[in-house]
Amino acid sequence: MAEKKGLVMVFTGNGKGKTTASLGMALRAWGQGMKVLMLQFIKGHRVYGELTAAAKLEGMEIRPMGDGFITSGGRLELHRQAARNALEEARREITGGRWDMVILDEIIYAVGFNLLSEEEMLDLISLKPPGMHLVLTGRNAPQSLIDRADLVTEMKEIKHPYARGVKAQKGVEF
Repeated sequence: MAEKKGLVMVFTGNGKGKTTASLGMALRAWGQGMKVLMLQFIKGHRVYGELTAAAKLEGMEIRPMGDGFITSGGRLELHRQAARNALEEARREITGGRWDMVILDEIIYAVGFNLLSEEEMLDLISLKPPGMHLVLTGRNAPQSLIDRADLVTEMKEIKHPYARGVKAQKGVEF
């Protein structure tokens, strides 16, 4: 049996699959009897397939905490408040002792949109108990996060159906 060491893992890049990869990690951990929490920093106001699935898995929880996808409209303050609430929830849950894995889905986007600071994101890593796995997702991971992480995977877009005008597909994007 391998020695248990909680890892910091980052899924970043401009390609599809960051949240999907973290959900794969969640399912694998859950299958090993671990308790898993995913906090979604941007997603909200929509029923995603992962929410329906996780609701059926005792010991796995997904909480959409965001105000939906960010556009150039005037909702920036609502997004900022939602991100602040998600940050506080992350602090409580990381230090609460209930979870073996915590996934901070789209937190890197929250930093990129200046909803949270890079320092606030990095502070969450320092709160992580030694045995907990912590996963962070989103495009454009800053070098400071890459340096702190144990594992970093960059998703690179080679081809995407959006480029041909194909809209988001159920079971693939949501």
